[in-house]
Amino acid sequence: MGPMTERERQGFLAEPHVAVLSVARDGARPPHATPVWYAYEPGGNVTFFTGTQGRKSRKADLVRGAGALSLTVQQEEFPYRYVTVEGTVVGEDRPPSEEQALAVARRYLPKEQARGFVEAELGNPTPEFVLFTVRPDRWLTFDFAGGAG
Repeated sequence: MGPMTERERQGFLAEPHVAVLSVARDGARPPHATPVWYAYEPGGNVTFFTGTQGRKSRKADLVRGAGALSLTVQQEEFPYRYVTVEGTVVGEDRPPSEEQALAVARRYLPKEQARGFVEAELGNPTPEFVLFTVRPDRWLTFDFAGGAG
């Protein structure tokens, strides 16, 4: 039981979990937290999109304004594990490329549904559809089954 190794945490984040994104707000309100689909390859950056179906996204403005965020993924069954990445926003693609959008969507949808989703979004692009790229700066982890730290 303890923190995960670098390899363990990167491998866990690379699995298709639904992440909870947290980003600061101005004023006295608490941080904005919302579930997101994301993509990650070990050693790389995290990407996620928002503003699908032409909907205005509160988180897009907050992410852009804050320039930094936290992203948490977890295993809800025993042995419990989690990874939180604190990171800096290093990219914003509006709209994302087909490959960028597919990298996220195909982790959560069957192949044809992912392609259909991305084609629908890019076939009628709105200024709301945006993909953010986040550089992991700090990792917080825990694994109730083990881990080497």
